[in-house]
Amino acid sequence: MKKNTAIAPEWIRDLIDEFIATSALNSMGNETRQAAWDTALVGFASGADSIWQQYKEYVGAFHWTPWEVFNQHRPDESASADELTVISWVLPQREGVRKANRKSKKYPAEEWARIRVYGEEFNVALRRHVAQSLEQAGHAAIAPMLVSNWTIVKSQRFSYASSWSERHAAHAAGLGTFGLCDGLITAKGKAMRVGSVITKISVAPTPRPYADHRAYCLFFAKGTCGKCIDRCPVRAITEKGHDKDKCRRHLVRSREYVKKTYQFEGYGCGLCQVGVPCEAGIPVKDAREALEHGELPPPPPPLA
Repeated sequence: MKKNTAIAPEWIRDLIDEFIATSALNSMGNETRQAAWDTALVGFASGADSIWQQYKEYVGAFHWTPWEVFNQHRPDESASADELTVISWVLPQREGVRKANRKSKKYPAEEWARIRVYGEEFNVALRRHVAQSLEQAGHAAIAPMLVSNWTIVKSQRFSYASSWSERHAAHAAGLGTFGLCDGLITAKGKAMRVGSVITKISVAPTPRPYADHRAYCLFFAKGTCGKCIDRCPVRAITEKGHDKDKCRRHLVRSREYVKKTYQFEGYGCGLCQVGVPCEAGIPVKDAREALEHGELPPPPPPLA
């Protein structure tokens, strides 16, 4: 593609789909080189959307807006917030991987642990591929998760948080809402990984088909469910929410289990993402039907 050619959303979606379908990096790292991913959901958010400032106020001053991180790392291509678009994608876990992890009671199934390591390595490569392809087309781009100063920050309110959150970017791009365990529930469910790139292009934002950041979770929307509480092997999820410190300590312990049991360097858990109503879709019926019918709610209230 020639430089400075206008890019349509379909071009970006095709770029992502083609890389998933053709890249040798799309692998679970096993002997058969089984594919880690087979499809993606893609959404777009404006760099000038007020939700980025809401995140900053709700999560912490350390949480970047798209304008902040883009101009930090591309001062040669300085851009106003309304000149930027955040491209976000969701990589849904395949049925076989979900099925294997449903059977797990404490530590992840081998397939899930491989996705956590090798599937995320592909996601890193996908971030680079999207950013580089946009650059080649004449549009400055960065992947916030890959910049040198991305970091995890100790947070008084949330135990810890990061300077850029892929889940929050996906929420801003209309791809899902949060559940009791803090996972993002998407049209393809909560069992997934997510990535994003910020670029200096103008693309119509994907409408957010929800008025509340927890609209797809049965526990918050209907006062029912809570299945993820029972799925957590270390009781890091309760009706009060998600204990990140307990969760992280379990992930650390999982490294030894994965190495000993599956004979590779990996880790993971994901038990709260499978064997639950939101595993592979939106369990809240009215929210699911609104999405299917293209119905949009009133503008959402501020997060804080």
